[in-house]
Amino acid sequence: MKFLKLFFTVILFSCSSQLLRAEVSLADIFSDHMVLQRNMDLKIWGTADSEEELTLSFNGQNVKTKANNKGEWSLVLKPMSEGGPFVMTVEGKNKVVLKDILIGDVWVCSGQSNMGWTVKQSNNAEEEISNAKYPNIRLFSVPHNVSNIPLTEIPNRSWQICSPQTIRDFTAVGYFFGRNLHLEIGVPIGLINSSYGGTCVETWTSKESIAKLPNYEGFDKKIEAFDIEEERNKKRNKLRSVLGELPKNETGMADKWMLPDTDRSDWSSMQLPNEWENQGYGDLDGVVWFSHDVDLNFDNTADKIELHLGIIDDSDIVWVNGVKVGETNWGFNTKRIYSIPQEAIKSGKNNITIRVQDRRNKGGFLAPKTDFYINLGNDKVSLSGKWKFKVDKVYDNFDISPNAQPSLLYNAMIHPLIPYGIKGVIWYQGENNAPRGMEYRITFPNMINNWRQDWKQGDFPFLFVQLANFGAPNNMPSNSNWAELRESQTKALKLENTGMALAIDLGEAFNIHPKNKQDVGERLALAVQKIAYNKNIVHSGPQYKSIKIKGNKAIISFDYVGSGLEVKNKNDQLKEFEIAGKDQRFYKAVAKIEGDNIIVWSEKVSNPVAVRFAWANNPAEFNFYNKEGLPALPFRTDDWKGVTDGKSFDNL
Repeated sequence: MKFLKLFFTVILFSCSSQLLRAEVSLADIFSDHMVLQRNMDLKIWGTADSEEELTLSFNGQNVKTKANNKGEWSLVLKPMSEGGPFVMTVEGKNKVVLKDILIGDVWVCSGQSNMGWTVKQSNNAEEEISNAKYPNIRLFSVPHNVSNIPLTEIPNRSWQICSPQTIRDFTAVGYFFGRNLHLEIGVPIGLINSSYGGTCVETWTSKESIAKLPNYEGFDKKIEAFDIEEERNKKRNKLRSVLGELPKNETGMADKWMLPDTDRSDWSSMQLPNEWENQGYGDLDGVVWFSHDVDLNFDNTADKIELHLGIIDDSDIVWVNGVKVGETNWGFNTKRIYSIPQEAIKSGKNNITIRVQDRRNKGGFLAPKTDFYINLGNDKVSLSGKWKFKVDKVYDNFDISPNAQPSLLYNAMIHPLIPYGIKGVIWYQGENNAPRGMEYRITFPNMINNWRQDWKQGDFPFLFVQLANFGAPNNMPSNSNWAELRESQTKALKLENTGMALAIDLGEAFNIHPKNKQDVGERLALAVQKIAYNKNIVHSGPQYKSIKIKGNKAIISFDYVGSGLEVKNKNDQLKEFEIAGKDQRFYKAVAKIEGDNIIVWSEKVSNPVAVRFAWANNPAEFNFYNKEGLPALPFRTDDWKGVTDGKSFDNL
């Protein structure tokens, strides 16, 4: 018996030792189908047993290394030309084989929601998706995550081959950029999407870098002390104090809450239309049911009966008197207009029940009261008022805003990529920094320098998109925080190897996510050919150079005129120019092209000192281009105090 006990003890110890042993592995960014950056030393890294010796074989190179006492290893491959597919083998006590690897150019695609905006949400989506057959373009998506410390892992992600099946949910700007570039230069392209909607530049900047800036001293200690799980618990407990227990399992569909005779005596009340976060239910993501009885004078003669509910965030199913009349999935930009069959409605009391599912951020009804009604032919019956509601399920998201502290996204979504070999970065962000647009001329270049320093791959090309036109057009000249943010973006061009693509003529007045991402990607690809590939092309629209005053006229000269300046609508005058005297009052101006200059004047300004162009959130009449079809950069010639002067992260 003693011998048997000893035997089994040895066996168990041996098994446990095997379980504890760390197998050789590569960092998460390395997988089948990846693209490795051509023409540079490439660092490859991973983990193994402490002091374990291993060999990496790839494309004729065999490199040996040894893990340190923490089980970390790294090695460097010599520069290689484009090509593939190749196989990578890493062998120690075990063997890892990665297949179908290409060598080409790798681009990080980062920023906020306009970078994250997917191909399926963009113009001509189905056609673009069906044509996305580019086996030499490879895609990698970094999942949303936040952390107050730098992470090294990107779990459950791998590179994918670009195809109609994989491109639907990938960044549209990134894809259209990569496709244009791939077709132009003819090498494999790797695209890494690391973007997060509604985010500020500070959260994409490392703790060490942000803490060096004016107004951010001491933020390193704030970031270190920020406890993400504690913050989640605060949100969870706050919602629990309002709702009581947070239901985990949905029952409304099974119990048929959509039926008119449902007992709603224990349901609460809420004023609609509104988002429920505005009525005391902050951080509620989940399924919420709404029900309302409305009296109708219905005589069966109305030729069109419609339910108008406006935008609902995010998804909904709608019943009238228990009859399903409509459903929209993930439609946070879609106005709900549902036809009601005549047989589903009656004269007298009618019940409307709506199941709303919100997956993240705010949820509920975004319509103004005037857009919340039933249309009975020529009659509108308002639905605005008190509705019954009941929470059916609460998702245990309780996400922490990436903007709660600086560095949260840098730590979780950029640091794990470093030092993977890249050609450069494309960036589309700025909307969230517009309230402090003047400060962006410090924080944005700082972030660019931060990434370049941490990647240790030199001043790699960094291309960015200037903010699109957005919002109601102004009839009169006025100050604009978006214009000041655009100016800060322009000033970032002073950094080496930077370029900017304009979207000033591609926006939509009332949609912060314009669907034309094709032209944005094409303009980025055009700029990158000049900046990163040294092609002799016109890559930018006219850019302000200098001003001269002659009498009551201002003469503006430009760089990047290309083969000449032009008005896009040839029978029209130049628009969106303003002029001011010493009183700093701007007036709409007349402007005309004379050679490579623009002459600007107004009868209301006899002694001009300053000119502004496209200085508005939405310069809707924009029509100034060079003959290559590239829009002129918005500008001002003055340096007068702006509306965002003095505003920073900690004083808003």
